[in-house]
Amino acid sequence: MAQSNAPFSAAEYNRRITATRAAMERAGLDAIFVTDPSNQAWLTGYDGWSFYVHQGVILTMDGDPVWWGRHMDSIGARRTCWFSGDTVRGYGDHFVQSTGRHPMQDLAGHLRALGLERGRIGVEMENYYYSAKAHEVLRAELPEARFSDATALVNWRRLVKSEEEVGFIRNAAKISEKVVRTAIERAEPGLRKNDLVAEIYHAAITGVGEIWGDYPAIVPLTPSGLDATAAHLTWNGAPMRRGEATFFELSGCYRRYHAPLCRTVYLGTPPAEMREAEKAQIEGIEAGLEAAHAGNRTCDIANAFMAVLKKYGIHREGRMGYPVGLSYPPDWGERTASIRSEDETVLEPGMVFHFMPALWMESWGLETTETILIRDSGPAEALCNVERQLFVKE
Repeated sequence: MAQSNAPFSAAEYNRRITATRAAMERAGLDAIFVTDPSNQAWLTGYDGWSFYVHQGVILTMDGDPVWWGRHMDSIGARRTCWFSGDTVRGYGDHFVQSTGRHPMQDLAGHLRALGLERGRIGVEMENYYYSAKAHEVLRAELPEARFSDATALVNWRRLVKSEEEVGFIRNAAKISEKVVRTAIERAEPGLRKNDLVAEIYHAAITGVGEIWGDYPAIVPLTPSGLDATAAHLTWNGAPMRRGEATFFELSGCYRRYHAPLCRTVYLGTPPAEMREAEKAQIEGIEAGLEAAHAGNRTCDIANAFMAVLKKYGIHREGRMGYPVGLSYPPDWGERTASIRSEDETVLEPGMVFHFMPALWMESWGLETTETILIRDSGPAEALCNVERQLFVKE
């Protein structure tokens, strides 16, 4: 049974483990070693800021998962994982940032104890948290094991959300609404950007009523003017100015679940070309939502949006969305399907995407986005309720 402090029910964790083991069986694996903290949390409930050191989850074809990490963090694992402390393992601090030894030497001992010294083990090769050195040491320690790339094996299991997960995302959406409205209401000429971001953080962490705010996987992206022609700039101490647009790419977060939402504010009178782009973007979003129904594909959303842009004579390249849910820094995307013209992932009820058809032009940027839920029938539901427009403050 799930422990009382685990975020989800025992049935929910059983569903996740069962789905992951089915994927492991199809891949011919005896075990996987999962280092992505989002995947760790999804499988076990583990939640701690410890992903800067080596840690992970070992999942075999039977029994509870094994959480493995730094000894001091094993206490946190016992506090947050749904299973008992019997399958929590900790390594000593003499392994941490040592030039003479490596934590994977300790992990290899646990894999041998599980009878995997000759096993078929999947590891997340394309992952922020699994280094080339870690893989090299692990292979040297287990020379008879067969290692396979299991990148995104767990991520793809996360694509369709359960009702419990959708409930968490709806809570995050309520915080996103508050955060974006705070940014819009407070934006004014002369206000230092860092002071505005401080208010954004305050709104995000205080949350809404009993829905408390967690830290988002991406910091507030709030560029203005020419900086808003770039996608991923953060903030500085410069004052906001008339004659500039500022986009706010933000997300509320509830128990690690996200619902990103972007809106743009213009201080002064927007240029005519930006107003025209606003019309195209909003019409394109509506077309994309209409195409985002179960049985269609992610590319159908992208193509519906791009058809509108073409009608307005606006050129855009690149993807315009990705799945979201449970995430840790540095990214709130799930790194599986994409909303883009060449992606043919079939949409299913319960999938949640950040539909992100932003426009970055030569002298300004315009971000209007939605977190959307694929429903049993009909168009996708936009989970946040903030007016879909360019906000103008004279």
